Amino acid sequence: MALEFGIEIPDGAFARLKGDLDAAADKLMLDVSDSAALRAKNKIRQAMSSAGLGKLALAITNTSDKKKGGTISVRGETRRASGIVYIRTKSPRTVGAIISYTEGAEITPKQSRWLWFPTDAAQRIVGFGKERTRLTPKVWRERGYDQKIGPLIQIKSINGRPLLAVRNVGVGGVGGGQVRDSGFTKTGKLKKGRRLRELVVIFVGIPRTAREARIDPAALAQQALAEVTAELRGG
Repeated sequence: MALEFGIEIPDGAFARLKGDLDAAADKLMLDVSDSAALRAKNKIRQAMSSAGLGKLALAITNTSDKKKGGTISVRGETRRASGIVYIRTKSPRTVGAIISYTEGAEITPKQSRWLWFPTDAAQRIVGFGKERTRLTPKVWRERGYDQKIGPLIQIKSINGRPLLAVRNVGVGGVGGGQVRDSGFTKTGKLKKGRRLRELVVIFVGIPRTAREARIDPAALAQQALAEVTAELRGG
């Protein structure tokens, strides 16, 4: 006995099947790249926070082709979806700091011979809100500390390096604490609880400094992609 079966495939069936498969693959690529970018951002932020980089981590964000409308990039036979982790601020200082901590850098002075770093006697960050900034000799003058506390004078340390200091300041406590004002009243008398220091060092100058990379964003991004891919495979 012989049985014969006839199967008919409608015109365009394979084309429609290919279209459905392409659409499913596109959606998968968009989902995976979006998830990987989000996970990579979170990993980088966590690593930066653990490395003591504080609010710098908040400058890291992510986007993807999925978030931008779900458009696949097509080049010839290649279809591609991307996820991106990037620095969202254009602040040169923030961008430079992040690059230094992720790639390493040698920092040299640009406008003077020395890099100036505040000592423990000075506030490292001054101002509030948008006015917050790192204390430098230039900021010392611009914010009026030369009038409020005293003008900076340059002296030499025992190793020959330059120091910037203020004279005749009224300080409090055993170690003196941070110098925030002159320590004198308007009548020229020492404030209660203050004692006179003839010289207080505010800045230490060095010719250059090296900053080592603390985190590896590329490795963290690869780890994030591997994790998302493993989850997709049920691993």
